Amino acid sequence: MTPINLLSLAFLILVTPSFADPQTEQSFSGEAKLQVGYRYLLSLPKGYDTDSAKKWPLLVFLHGAGERGDDLHLLKKHGPPKLIEAGKKFEAIVISPQVPEKSIWNPHAVKALVDELIKTHRVDTSRLYLTGISMGGFGTWDSALAYPDTFAAIAPICGGAGVGFVMAERVKDLPCWIFHGDKDGAVPVDFSLKMHGALKKAGSQAKLTLYPGVGHDSWTQSYDNPDLWTWMFAQKR
Repeated sequence: MTPINLLSLAFLILVTPSFADPQTEQSFSGEAKLQVGYRYLLSLPKGYDTDSAKKWPLLVFLHGAGERGDDLHLLKKHGPPKLIEAGKKFEAIVISPQVPEKSIWNPHAVKALVDELIKTHRVDTSRLYLTGISMGGFGTWDSALAYPDTFAAIAPICGGAGVGFVMAERVKDLPCWIFHGDKDGAVPVDFSLKMHGALKKAGSQAKLTLYPGVGHDSWTQSYDNPDLWTWMFAQKR
């Protein structure tokens, strides 16, 4: 099935708000010949309910393999969901979807979820951002390569694009900041080096940060770095 067919899915959104929790649990499903759907955490920025005219950036976070399943609280172990639980305020709508056990990220489902949020929330479509860790880093690359004109910036962390480096030309104009630990034993740093090299050869201004002596967890210090968020939210399509 082509991406165009997947974008014609019929959607169902089930909303169960909990105002005591900064991240509410939501679900999204779409049905066609291929079933796609994600449950996800949703965080709305301060002022979203009081300014009915303002549109907001959308930040999408893709988790790693260890957070797969049907328990959304697992997502709060890392990345933006962890930061939000600790009190960080993003001036953006933040969604953190979850894939089921034994599944990997489907770039067409990620795009369909983004499209649905655009329909149901006040999203600034010129400021869509995507980041992910490990398996989610791969999902970030796959989604960007499949839909190169969607996101304003991506930040793949300790991931890789597989053979996607041969398509680097597709995302050469997409602002990108890649992070990886040079002692990563789970996802070799060469995955990021190869993609960064292909991007630079294509004329990209992609940024690369390597952490000397750091293993697989290169995301904690990346997401704790305010420079990442300043850079990301400054990007606009």
